[in-house]
Amino acid sequence: MCVEIRKAVSVQEINNAVLNIFGKFVHVLPTSKDARILLKPNLNANMNALTGNTTDLRLIAAVLRFLKDTGYRNITIGEGTNSGYYRNDINVISRLKVDRLAHYFGVSIFDLNQDHSRFITFENGIRAGVAESCFETDCFINLPKIKTHFEIGMSVCLKNLMGCLVGQENKKKTHQDLAKNIINLNQQIQPHLHIIDGLIAMEGLGPTRGVPLNLGLVLGGTDPYLLDMVCARLAGFDYRDVRTLSVAESRGLIGPAHIHFLKNLDMDGLVRHFKKPKAHFPASFIHSPKRQKYFLAIRNTALFSWLASTQFFGHLLFLSGLRQDNFIQKEMMVNRLTFHADRCVPGCCKCSDYCPLGLKVPSALVGKNPDCIECLYCFLVCPERAIGFDGDLGFMSEQLRQYDNITRKITE
Repeated sequence: MCVEIRKAVSVQEINNAVLNIFGKFVHVLPTSKDARILLKPNLNANMNALTGNTTDLRLIAAVLRFLKDTGYRNITIGEGTNSGYYRNDINVISRLKVDRLAHYFGVSIFDLNQDHSRFITFENGIRAGVAESCFETDCFINLPKIKTHFEIGMSVCLKNLMGCLVGQENKKKTHQDLAKNIINLNQQIQPHLHIIDGLIAMEGLGPTRGVPLNLGLVLGGTDPYLLDMVCARLAGFDYRDVRTLSVAESRGLIGPAHIHFLKNLDMDGLVRHFKKPKAHFPASFIHSPKRQKYFLAIRNTALFSWLASTQFFGHLLFLSGLRQDNFIQKEMMVNRLTFHADRCVPGCCKCSDYCPLGLKVPSALVGKNPDCIECLYCFLVCPERAIGFDGDLGFMSEQLRQYDNITRKITE
């Protein structure tokens, strides 16, 4: 058993952490440079990774950089984004600029919601369709985010595979018995390597309405149960309080060797006591495992589905806490990012530390840089607001309203 834990903040440190993880687990990499490699990040919502919600572009870029430098030619980023965004015709992959990152590195990107289904069995004999691409790959690399989850406790390696399910119809089948079905999914799909984004994590009411926390870690390993146990300990949680891990232990997927490893793992100075993911009363009442099946029976009716798709009723669900995501239709339009030299503190380098492509920011912002993917990381982390935005923020306005001051503070 082995888990690699590396401290990282800047792009260079993240690159080094990824290099170390691949060096430790080099045996998972295919011999052929034409082998099919699938990267599965967590693109749960259109929220920038600095909020703690989605996989950091810097980590995805570091993995791509290593694989390309090693000579691999057939690389695909695949994710079946949150079914609510999918249903509302919102392209999360585009909004997070993952498509532009893929183009920069010359790799493919694919929405797993559009894939052909291969059916697996969930609880009570329910059949759920999983993207064929997740089975038909020579090397599956899982890139989850560390965050709390109000239904199961935490979302890391195990939970991230829900994005492998095709479309809303298959994703909603997991909620018939969420923790057990996540384990069912993991017993069918077994990634070769997990590289975990613990850079900016999320605590509190995750996976979407929590608070970002600067953890500054990248973790790697091949055992998702062990990795999720380690992440639970990092968060100050008893792993048995994470429902997926409790189910895994009851099925014998977690044994004495896992517990012994966790007990003896030196995590001195790394443990942070995350705020627990406690939902407001309406959400906690309805999403209780004892009552959720009755709510789902109503939720899956044609009338409720139609109501939920309307802007007015959907916003009411968001305000009540019954829906975590706020589906804003207006797109962001970037004319350019500007640089105010009079506000810049010499030697700060925060903007360049957070640029996924490692561009020499802020000098790279002079004029229209064709390499800039307009992810806004530099704009969001500058403590002096020396980097400005010219254009229409669109859906990003809501993120700034909730997280702007927090993001700038925790990345200092």
